Amino acid sequence: MNKSSETHLREANISPSYTRVMIYDYLKINHNHPNVDEIYKALCKKLHTLSKTTVYNVLKLFLEKDIARKVTISSSEDKYELTCEDHSHFKCKVCNKLYDIPLVKTEYSTATLKGFKVNNEEVLLTGICVNCNK
Repeated sequence: MNKSSETHLREANISPSYTRVMIYDYLKINHNHPNVDEIYKALCKKLHTLSKTTVYNVLKLFLEKDIARKVTISSSEDKYELTCEDHSHFKCKVCNKLYDIPLVKTEYSTATLKGFKVNNEEVLLTGICVNCNK
């Protein structure tokens, strides 16, 4: 049985307002790693009072409650996805799509990172996707 978006939000101690549910649903349905503008443009027709500030604030809350992740592709390109199993990303340099791919693990020695504590590892591969490579 699939849990409703409202249930997921409540379990994360987030009050399931209509706007929060709509943004959560958008992320749940659209696995295209949208940015704030894409989320805003997709939902503003249904939510006439929606602002980009509201989208930023809801996403910030989702990040704080660990139900969403920010995928930073470059300093000017933040994208979002719901928190799910660990995976890596592949960005196509031709079509600019971002793909979820199986987790790629990197190897490094503890001597190299002496004194550092790694909490998270993100791997972004770039190249040409299967569709553009045809």
